[in-house]
Amino acid sequence: VQLQASGGGLVQAGGSLRLSCVASGILVSISNMGWYRQAPGKRRELVASLGIDGTTNLVDSVKGRFTIARDNPRNAIVLQMNDLKPEDTAIYYCNYASASGDYWGQGTLVTVSS
Repeated sequence: VQLQASGGGLVQAGGSLRLSCVASGILVSISNMGWYRQAPGKRRELVASLGIDGTTNLVDSVKGRFTIARDNPRNAIVLQMNDLKPEDTAIYYCNYASASGDYWGQGTLVTVSS
């Protein structure tokens, strides 16, 4: 299993970014997927998850601003991030939660300036 994340960058507060995670070795359409983030000095936290049945969950701090979705033709998941805030600054990691354990992408850095 390989997860290739991209789309991070530097953006001003209020701006938008779209993260993508292209998977190989699995089919995202039938996999539990998610995005986590880790800010400097903080623990990694779940930002958004997408279940096999299509159920989505978002951490309270991003509700109304972020959405997670599958891009089945690309075998990818995307995280659309709108109205970004400085506190969203972190490395964002794509995650595949399998029955035997978690797989992680390499991370993509999101920096939001005030």
